[in-house]
Amino acid sequence: MKEYKNEFPRVKTKIQGVDKKFNLSDPAERMAYFEAKAGDEIKRIKKFLKNNSFIAYWLGKKNSGKGTYSKMLIDIFGEDKIAHISVGDVVRNIHASVEDKNKMKELKEYLAKNYRGYISADEAIDRLLGRDTKSLLPTEFILTLVKKEIDKMKKKSIFIDGFPRDLDQVSYSLYFRDLINYRDDLDIFIAIDIPEAVIEERMKYRVVCPKCQTPRNIKLLATKKVIYNEPDKKFELVCDDPACGEAVMAGKEGDNAGMEEIRARLELDDKLIDKVFSLYGVPKALLRNSVPVKIADEYVDDYEITPEYYYELDKDKNVKVLEKPWTVKDDEGEEAYSLLAPPVVVQCIKQLAKILG
Repeated sequence: MKEYKNEFPRVKTKIQGVDKKFNLSDPAERMAYFEAKAGDEIKRIKKFLKNNSFIAYWLGKKNSGKGTYSKMLIDIFGEDKIAHISVGDVVRNIHASVEDKNKMKELKEYLAKNYRGYISADEAIDRLLGRDTKSLLPTEFILTLVKKEIDKMKKKSIFIDGFPRDLDQVSYSLYFRDLINYRDDLDIFIAIDIPEAVIEERMKYRVVCPKCQTPRNIKLLATKKVIYNEPDKKFELVCDDPACGEAVMAGKEGDNAGMEEIRARLELDDKLIDKVFSLYGVPKALLRNSVPVKIADEYVDDYEITPEYYYELDKDKNVKVLEKPWTVKDDEGEEAYSLLAPPVVVQCIKQLAKILG
């Protein structure tokens, strides 16, 4: 076991007196769930956000749910108060706009005013666009790109995903609030503990709509419509978005290899979390994605557990969607349930409320 994992608290989301079973896939019921499970803490955070903001850095392995958790927090507290910045998305957006002369002109003008580093802005752009494949993108350049994104917003609390991404970037993150003129803001690290078995299953069974690119999971996150592919003898998910015209979702190349494709990245993520635990002076929120089966009844409600979907054909060849609790071996070899996103967000809210005061 990684030593830092002992620091992660067990947060109960099973609340005495809250007996209703919420449908966590329904947005309205999900909001009612958050109110029932963490209403007092939500009020305290909303009060804080009226006149204050903070910066939070997500620390978690690939596919640990950082984007999903951010989206739910934005739903709870409002887009006017909370923003999510994915460093990967920032970089991809620049790649996508490379043919737009006006956008590239704007980028170069911004870099001329704000970028400071050991290579020129033009050289950094070449590295970003893959023209120079032998050299890494400097941290100073990445920070400037993120600052550019933040400058577009009114001052909000920010959840940053994808930074720090390497061990040498941890020290940069300690002073990032100064660089973006959030000098008095509290900065927080939010670490996610997720069993590798969960990441493995999320990757191996992930499917994506070929039109809108929305991801789902044939085993863990079914769509409303499921069909049976008779020639290939397999069940397939149909995208829920009407605009996609019932597009059939398909796996992404490389996903069926599971997490071994990203093993080096996972090991680095572990080292990052370990290093952050050695820091003093920065508050931390620590979230668990799973709960051991033997204590689950004490800590969570059954509807908070990730279900496993499986499928059968009835006598008329219609697809029946069935579900059962999904169990995995956690990193200590113990039988565990993976949690749905909302109870992990409840953990986050409860800890943020304590940190923000």
